[in-house]
Amino acid sequence: MISSDDSQQTVQADVENRARKSLGASSDPIYQMVARTLAQRHPGGGVLVDIGCGSGKLWSFVSDRCDRYIGVDAVRYADLPTQTEFIPFNLDIGKAPLPDEYADVMCAVEIIEHLENPRAFIRELVRLTKPGGLVIVTTPNQLSLLSKLTLILKNQFNAFQEAPGLYPAHITALLEIDLIRIFTECALTKVQIEYSRCGRMPFTPWHWPKSLSIHGGAFSDNILCTGQKLKVQLSTI
Repeated sequence: MISSDDSQQTVQADVENRARKSLGASSDPIYQMVARTLAQRHPGGGVLVDIGCGSGKLWSFVSDRCDRYIGVDAVRYADLPTQTEFIPFNLDIGKAPLPDEYADVMCAVEIIEHLENPRAFIRELVRLTKPGGLVIVTTPNQLSLLSKLTLILKNQFNAFQEAPGLYPAHITALLEIDLIRIFTECALTKVQIEYSRCGRMPFTPWHWPKSLSIHGGAFSDNILCTGQKLKVQLSTI
C-alpha cells in the first residue's frame, strides 16, 4: 500500500521533472513581448512577481520598469542569480505563500501550458495582484501557421508534440479566445492579446521575415494576454 507521503513525493518529483524539462528559460522575443507590454501599460515602479521564473531571465528585460523582482517556481534553477528573492512553490497546488494584493505586476511567462488548471491559476494571479495592477500571461500560439499545419499533418499542436521538451512538460493548450474568456471570467479588464512577432516557418529551421511577423498571429509562435485588475472591486448584492 502506498502511503500519502510516498504519493506526495511522487507528485513532487513529477512536477520537478516537468519543470526542469522547460530548461528554465524562454526565447528573447517572448521576453521582449512582455517588455513592450509593460512599457505600454505599466507606469513603472512597484513589485513584479515572476510566476514560474526559471532562471530569472525576464528580469534583464524589464528591470527598468519595476523596483523589485520576486521569482516563484517549483524548483530553483542553478543559474538563477543568488541575489534573487525566490519562493519555492508548486503552482498546481493551493495558494502561493504571498499575501493578497501583493504585486503591481504578475507575470507568468510560458507557464500556463505546464499546469493542470488554467482557470484556478489565473484566479491565483488575480488574488496576488493589487487593484489597478497587471496580469501578464504568455503561451505558445496554437493559431500560428506552424501550429495549424502541424495539427493538420500530425494531429497535434506543434508545441504539444511527443518530442523532447514538449509533452509531457506541455499539457494544456489554450487558444486566444480561451485566454480572453478566462481573463474576463476572472474579472480582469482591458484584456488584450499581443504577439511575439517571431515565428518559425513550418518544417524548416528558419523564421518568417520581420516584415511578415510584425503583422500578427499567423507568423508568431507565442502570444501574450494581459488584463488589469479593477481598482475598485464591485460589491455583490
